[in-house]
Amino acid sequence: MYYELRTYTIKPTKLGDWLALYKSAALAVQQEHLGNLIGFFTTEIGEVNQVVHIWGYASLDDRISRRNAMAADPRWQDFAQQNKALDAVVSLESRLLRPTDFSPLQ
Repeated sequence: MYYELRTYTIKPTKLGDWLALYKSAALAVQQEHLGNLIGFFTTEIGEVNQVVHIWGYASLDDRISRRNAMAADPRWQDFAQQNKALDAVVSLESRLLRPTDFSPLQ
């Protein structure tokens, strides 16, 4: 199993708007295509105005296949256009994590 940790830094005044857009236009599409949502968070302490989410994949090939299918979905393309128009995202960091043999998440 692999886990993708994605961290979005959002403009301070646009966090609520971005979350509302994501919830209405992107969440269902991602759940349909990516499937294994581990968690979805906002930061409270440290670097604030961040959204962090974690997705699980059976393999790296599974991730590639699922993300390609999502990218081809017109609903995802519509979200991408709305996201660009909102101009809320400052940066995106994506990390792929592989659990150790003693990790509770495998």
